[in-house]
Amino acid sequence: MNTCPALLMALAFACLALSQTQGYSASEDARIIAEYKREMELDHAKIARQLVHRANWAAVGSISTNKIVEDYPMVNIVSIDDSDANGNSTGKIRFLLTDLDFTGPDWEKNNKVTLMFTEEQTLNCKNHGKDPMEPTCARSMISGQVQRFDKSDRSYKPALDAYIKRHPSANNWIKAHNFYLCELIIRNIFVLDFYGGPHQVTASDYYAVQV
Repeated sequence: MNTCPALLMALAFACLALSQTQGYSASEDARIIAEYKREMELDHAKIARQLVHRANWAAVGSISTNKIVEDYPMVNIVSIDDSDANGNSTGKIRFLLTDLDFTGPDWEKNNKVTLMFTEEQTLNCKNHGKDPMEPTCARSMISGQVQRFDKSDRSYKPALDAYIKRHPSANNWIKAHNFYLCELIIRNIFVLDFYGGPHQVTASDYYAVQV
């Protein structure tokens, strides 16, 4: 794993710094080694899948087509679902969009979006005394293209039913504001779940996870 040398180096520097300032600390050594072992056991693809499945919503970034902030990054909120008919995770990120909102017109002009998921969406970090910006408060940035469902496709109704089961208000959005069902075609996944920088996860590894 790429982070092994970096973490080993960090361990060496930490021990050196302690010896120069405070002397040897068995508890500090134990803490650093425990964190190192924990990082080695992290399954980054599984963490990404879990973050997606547990979240009811995601922040989505796009390149704005709004004349006031044209070509600036635009951030929005979308309610998401990745469940099958039984509520199990599929990893397929589905959401509703409308041309009355920001993201709808943006993807139609420049079909590149990124969705962000974080442990703090379920308040897990706060409940464990971790700041949302801490690397150990796991987050995942998933980039790709928007694919609008074809209503005649066999997968459309099961996907829509699963989405509405999780988000009952969606029935009104579709009727009143012409929302349409979409899925993210994943091109890249970054996961930040520990110190040392983000990890890249392939779409195939992400979908292969059993959650």
